[in-house]
Amino acid sequence: MPRFHCPVPLTPGADIALPPGAARHVQVLRLQPGEAITLFHGGPGGPGGEFEATITRMGRSEVRALVGTHHAVEREAPRAVHLLAGITANERMDWLVEKATELGVASITPLLAERSVLKLKGERAEKKLAHWQAVAVAACEQCGRNRVPPIHPAVDLADWLRAPPAEGARLLLSLRPGTQPLRAAAPGHGALTFLSGPEGGLTSAEEDLALAHGFAPVTLGTRVLRAETAPLAALAALTLG
Repeated sequence: MPRFHCPVPLTPGADIALPPGAARHVQVLRLQPGEAITLFHGGPGGPGGEFEATITRMGRSEVRALVGTHHAVEREAPRAVHLLAGITANERMDWLVEKATELGVASITPLLAERSVLKLKGERAEKKLAHWQAVAVAACEQCGRNRVPPIHPAVDLADWLRAPPAEGARLLLSLRPGTQPLRAAAPGHGALTFLSGPEGGLTSAEEDLALAHGFAPVTLGTRVLRAETAPLAALAALTLG
């Protein structure tokens, strides 16, 4: 059954106008009145879970649906992993956001690392952030998640460390001596932040700064993974195990 992100008040029995994104998707799929769909709010403060719904009207600019039964089902990972990831080039960042969402990431903060090829400021940064959030929404629609992970504004490491999330441990993907295997450094199911760099990795200065602020260096093994592959491998190990 087609699933649509619908961040508006959802109440069984209500006949609602779908928001523009969901309405366009319904139109592209050429759904017709009477067909069943699934709606989920996806945001903080929302009802959680998902709702059965039925298309009631297909107009040129408006699609309406009758909200049906609520199902309090969630498909979140057992552990909250917040990803602080160096911005990668071109479509690779889109791919990272999409797959991280599928793997259950709790949030993503794009990192403006010293070696990041893509530099974001002003209006361009706002557009990229909106684009990445839309990628996460589409991934939730596809994979069955009913909670959309927030994509936070891009930030450099020093600024992030001035006001970091208070939740859980901090792990740094590193090639320097003295690292621990990821699973050994993160037993159990406690929340954590995982930091990884862009193409070329973090600089020594950035790693030193992270280590000075409580990040523990970890390794994923003897192979060197691409910048967009490494955080996904870590997420898989942390959320699917």
